[in-house]
Amino acid sequence: ICCLSLSTNFSNAIREDVYPPLWDSAPENLLDFPVEGNKIVINAWNYQERLGVYKNLLNSSAKYFTAFGSQNFGNILWGLPLQHGWQFHTGRLADPSGVTSCGHEAGALLCISVRSWWACMNYYLAIIPFLGAVEAGLFGELPYEIEILPPEEQRADFCYSVADCRSPASPTMRSSFKLDDALGFMWKGHVASLAYALPRFQDSLKYLSDPEANFGEDWASGVDFIAATHFSTDLQNTKKFQALLPQRMLVEGDVIPFISDFSLQQNKILLSLSALHKTNQLTGGLLLKLWQKAMSTEAGREVGRKLLEDLAASRKFNPMGIYNDLKGGDLTAPTFLTKSNSNTD
Repeated sequence: ICCLSLSTNFSNAIREDVYPPLWDSAPENLLDFPVEGNKIVINAWNYQERLGVYKNLLNSSAKYFTAFGSQNFGNILWGLPLQHGWQFHTGRLADPSGVTSCGHEAGALLCISVRSWWACMNYYLAIIPFLGAVEAGLFGELPYEIEILPPEEQRADFCYSVADCRSPASPTMRSSFKLDDALGFMWKGHVASLAYALPRFQDSLKYLSDPEANFGEDWASGVDFIAATHFSTDLQNTKKFQALLPQRMLVEGDVIPFISDFSLQQNKILLSLSALHKTNQLTGGLLLKLWQKAMSTEAGREVGRKLLEDLAASRKFNPMGIYNDLKGGDLTAPTFLTKSNSNTD
């Protein structure tokens, strides 16, 4: 019995290390959500239920990724629930204003706060592809309609149905309406959702410390660059890169890259994201445009992914050097970043 208990605990520890927090208790099937008045009711402001939205997307799309490994680990949608789990684990979904106990251990831990900038940005990455998948028939013929519950505040800032999310005020549904197994299409929808959400929730940054707010904006800017490389967000890749992100919220007094309780790599990632964002701002957005043009070929994207790997490996990363190479190079040639790429060793 003792050995069995140890084995079970070890197995659970492994699962918790691989999957997002509370993965096993998240709804596995759409009918696992509450059914009220002939409607499947989903509370997207509960961590477990939003996680269930991602889980259902993963399960229903598994058939497209059977050639990419067992247990659906090769599914490129893993990046979504893993990022959501990281936000929950690090306290980024809790009420940062301190007005409510939403998301805090002393209060409603599973509550997702509408005051959380991270939570609001993440909403569109969950609900838009989910609603698109429902209408595209990915879940088959459903016996009930889907109802997405609104938050208690700021209801008008969110969409709750396919019709809402495809309205002129919310054009992102057109970019992620059909679930596709292509990385380029997935990233296109991801970037479009963030671009739509960013100006909407700019005011929510006021609840965060300056270092955390800066990191949030640096992260959002970095997604544009990562997306252009068609980075594979399968389970293994996402876990590897996510380990480099800060495991707590940044507070006043945190100065990158000298945060004492962060690893060298975590400090380096924060510094690199900041440098990338600032360089793009200094060039009036031209760095991103040149980068996207350079990533328009498979050869270019391969070099781009290599630069991301070098960044993760704490090697030299010089956004301004990359900008100068891009500005003066032949962006159709796979050797356009040879100089910058070799400088990262």
